[in-house]
Amino acid sequence: MTGSVVAGLVSTIIPVYNRADLLREAVASVLAQTYRPIEVVIVDDGSTDETSTVADALAKASHEIDVVHQRNAGPGPAREAGRQAARGEFIQYLDSDDLLLPDKFKLQVAGLRAEPECGVAYGKTRYRHADGRVEADPWKGSGFRIETMFPSFLKSRWWDTPTPLYRASLCEASGPWSDLRLEEDWEYDCRIAALGVRLFFCEAYVAEVRDHEQGRLCYGDALDPVRLAQRKRAHELIYGHAVRAGIDPAVPEMRHFARELFLLARQCGAAGLARESRELFHLAKAASGSKRAAHLDFKLYSLAAGALGWTLLGRIACAADRFRK
Repeated sequence: MTGSVVAGLVSTIIPVYNRADLLREAVASVLAQTYRPIEVVIVDDGSTDETSTVADALAKASHEIDVVHQRNAGPGPAREAGRQAARGEFIQYLDSDDLLLPDKFKLQVAGLRAEPECGVAYGKTRYRHADGRVEADPWKGSGFRIETMFPSFLKSRWWDTPTPLYRASLCEASGPWSDLRLEEDWEYDCRIAALGVRLFFCEAYVAEVRDHEQGRLCYGDALDPVRLAQRKRAHELIYGHAVRAGIDPAVPEMRHFARELFLLARQCGAAGLARESRELFHLAKAASGSKRAAHLDFKLYSLAAGALGWTLLGRIACAADRFRK
């Protein structure tokens, strides 16, 4: 973050790549906020269509909007470029395909003002399908009051990108976004979680996540080697954040994450990523704790990998997983 922080200002960072129409709608949802002061930082991540022109036109039409243009680098570096340009006391990340509801900033800033020990405010999020249907219940875990991000974030990232509002000082303390192109948001939030931040919960809907025909980066083949390599890096980093936070292997959420590491190890093997499979297997053992790591399943898998190789064993194990389902 560069320059001095403007007290009370909420900075919304919107990375965008080839989504001109959706960008207009996302920006409109920020400008419709009942709270002021605000600023919008659009980061055009090397768009090849009319998106960059649309972004510049939006900035020209409003003094509350700025645009950063850069070569395509992915969502993490794009958000980081926006964060460096932001001046606000509070940071809102918003994907170009999602929307903020009008009272989001008013409610969440008030909550953080009322409870200064909290570093992040969140509220209920609704999910809209591509056909317009809206889920009846809050999306993911955004409808529940949860005091801290860890250890629950080891089971899942139970909110979506538009849900939380962060104190800028917390984002600064957590460090820059990674260059991951998958699960970069989960890794970022786990890095923030490791700081021991407390959460403020708003009993209201504050954002909308939208499915659409243009797709999302998180969609794809589960056994795509490129995707798996990205997920492996993300999981390694997340485990490191959990260790720094002092989460014990006996905690149920850490046990869940250890099982996920083991599953990812099998998937990497099936996709031909032998080294990644081996490293994730040993990480799963570490996350499980010494007592659990001594169990027969880990010993047998290690022996089988020595005999069959990590790739063949991964294919056999994934086939067995599908059969059990």
